[in-house]
Amino acid sequence: MTVSRGFVSDNASGVHPRVLAALTAANEGHVPSYGADPFTAALRERARDVFGADATIFPVFNGTGANVVAVQAILQRWDAVVATVESHMVNDESTAPQLVGGTRIVTVPSEAGKATPELLAPAFDAYDGTVHHARPAAITVAQSTELGTTYTLGELAALTGFARGRGARVHLDGARLSNAAARLGTGLGELTAGVDVLSFGGTKNGLLLGDAVVVLDPALAEGVDRLRKASAQLASKLRFVSAQLLALLEDDLWRENAARANAAADLLAERLAALGVAPRYPVEANAVFVPVPPDVLARVVAEAPVLAWDAGTVRAVASFDTTEEDVDALVATLARLVRP
Repeated sequence: MTVSRGFVSDNASGVHPRVLAALTAANEGHVPSYGADPFTAALRERARDVFGADATIFPVFNGTGANVVAVQAILQRWDAVVATVESHMVNDESTAPQLVGGTRIVTVPSEAGKATPELLAPAFDAYDGTVHHARPAAITVAQSTELGTTYTLGELAALTGFARGRGARVHLDGARLSNAAARLGTGLGELTAGVDVLSFGGTKNGLLLGDAVVVLDPALAEGVDRLRKASAQLASKLRFVSAQLLALLEDDLWRENAARANAAADLLAERLAALGVAPRYPVEANAVFVPVPPDVLARVVAEAPVLAWDAGTVRAVASFDTTEEDVDALVATLARLVRP
C-alpha cells in the first residue's frame, strides 16, 4: 500500500509512536471499567498539573462529544450559547448540539474567525428578559479558530471578562488548543485561564482516537460526569482513551507535536509567498487558507490533498508528521494549477 500524507485535515494523520506504545502498555491485564482504572487516575493527576489544581478531566470519544457535553454543562434548558458564524458548533457538528444537547446557538460575526466583546454584545443586548426568547447564558470560542487564527492572552482575558460582566459562562473549543499554545509559547493552563470548561483535542494531535472535556470550575464536574454518560460519550474500556491522553500530556508531547505541525504550516506559507500567493488569513496555528480561482477549484481539490473551503479558497492543514517533502509536493501542485 502506498503511504501518503496530505493536508485535508490533521484528523487524517497517523498515531504518534509514543501514543501507540502507551496503548500497548494499557493492553496488559484486566482493570476496572468506566474509568476506575490506574491510567485514568494518572490522567486526572496529570491534568491537574497541566490545567490547574481545580481541573478535572473527562475523556470522551471525539470532539463533537466533547463540545456537546461541555456546553450542556453550562446551560439551563432555556438558555442559548453565543458563537461566531464560523464556529464548529454551528457548521460541523451536524445537529448534535440540538439533537443530543438540546442547545440553542446564537451566532455573531467575527474578525478573522475571532470573537470580540464588541461583536458579542449585540446578542446579549437583544435579549428582552422574557420567557419568549432564549437567554444568552454562555459563549463558546475556538482556540485556535476555525480560520487558523489564535487569540492572544489579552484577547482571551477580554472575552472572559466580558462574559463575567454579563453573568455568562465560557466554553473553549480546544480541538487545536495545543497548536495555539505552541504558537504563543504558553502552557495549556495559562491559555485557558478564566474559562469554565473546555474541549481538549487529542485526535488532531497524534492520538488514535479520543478527546476530553476539562472542567476548570469544580461546580460543573458532577454535571459533566453525568452528561458524558447520558450523551453516550463514556467508554467502557476507558483506559485506552486515558492512556493516550496521558501520553500526550506527559513530557509535553502535545507541544512537540503541535510545534511540528505549526512549523510545517509556516513553511507552506513561506513557499507560497515565494510564488506570490498570500494566505487568506494570518497563519497562526497549523492551517493555511489558500486563495484559488473559482474556475480551477474543482481541479485543485481533485489533484491536491486539500479541502475546498469556499468558492475561492482551499484549506491546507499540517499535521505532527508533515514533512518538508510533503510541503514541497503540495506547493508544486498548487504552483502548476493556481500560480498568478
